[in-house]
Amino acid sequence: MNIEMIRAAAARLEGHARETPLLSSPFLDEIAGRRVLVKAECLQHTGSFKYRGARSALSALDPELRARGVIAFSSGNHAQGVARVAAEFGVPAVIVMPADAPALKIANTRDLGAEVVLYDRATEDRDAIGAALAAERGLTLVKPFDEPQVIAGQGTAGLEIARQARAAGVERADVLVCCGGGGLTSGIALTLAAEAPGLTVRPVEPEGFDDVRRSLESGRIERNDRLTGSVCDAIITPFSSTCPSSRSAARRAWGCTAPNSPSCRGPISPIPRCRPNITGACSNRPAIVRSCFARWMSAATSRCHTGECPKRKTRPWAGGRCGCCSIARPSFAPSFAPCSRRAPVAISG
Repeated sequence: MNIEMIRAAAARLEGHARETPLLSSPFLDEIAGRRVLVKAECLQHTGSFKYRGARSALSALDPELRARGVIAFSSGNHAQGVARVAAEFGVPAVIVMPADAPALKIANTRDLGAEVVLYDRATEDRDAIGAALAAERGLTLVKPFDEPQVIAGQGTAGLEIARQARAAGVERADVLVCCGGGGLTSGIALTLAAEAPGLTVRPVEPEGFDDVRRSLESGRIERNDRLTGSVCDAIITPFSSTCPSSRSAARRAWGCTAPNSPSCRGPISPIPRCRPNITGACSNRPAIVRSCFARWMSAATSRCHTGECPKRKTRPWAGGRCGCCSIARPSFAPSFAPCSRRAPVAISG
């Protein structure tokens, strides 16, 4: 797994995947107290970055193997990506999905031409179900994140971020990436290390499902204690990637968590209610967030700390507001490490 695989994936995706924009909003900038850029992967085919990994993996398969059909397991986004790409290649697709996945995602996967097999994620093993069906029907398994060609496909988003950030004059930034199994995080981390080393990846997970953060801290693969109970159905995974290259890439970042509050589902206004648990972030530099996490991540980067502020003045919170920038301090204000005095950069996601 290396940058050359990601560049090769980008060549195979050309003319198929969309180059999604890096968007900005004065409203988000005001909330965050710094510049915010959003990588709008919601505009990708099937509504998520998963199309990239699916197209990369299937296009890399031997044509004879691909013609026999593919199988994947997913709560919905990888499912739809694989289903669409399989339809583009004209090959069969079987998708193993949890029975509690959103009904719309299940319906969309079927509408894209895939056969859907449902299972109970709390009591059944999707890996075992997928392996059995693959062996029985001669299908090729396309894993959602623990697969080099899938990681390479997701990494193409990082190539776009590096190019778009450079065009926007951004050389240093925190890149906040929603993280389940770690395929997107690893792909973007590998890419930015090679193409834009001033952009630092920060994987973000739901509270209670922070296996990547714990894995980065312990140096070994950690598992989540439960597999249900989060509003973020798309990024609930039993564990993060076991791919050595994926783990190596993830070590270039550190993780943080965001709440499972239903308020995060709503419009942009509930941002202040969210409580990302980020330690060590510098409030003097923006970050890059994926669009579906813009509400959470803008909150994560919006508060001044009690040490040096972006204006390099050490002032404590006074009257519920930061003494230097007057951003209201919420009751849950996270604790930030001292600012590293880096020039402000953009947040993209």
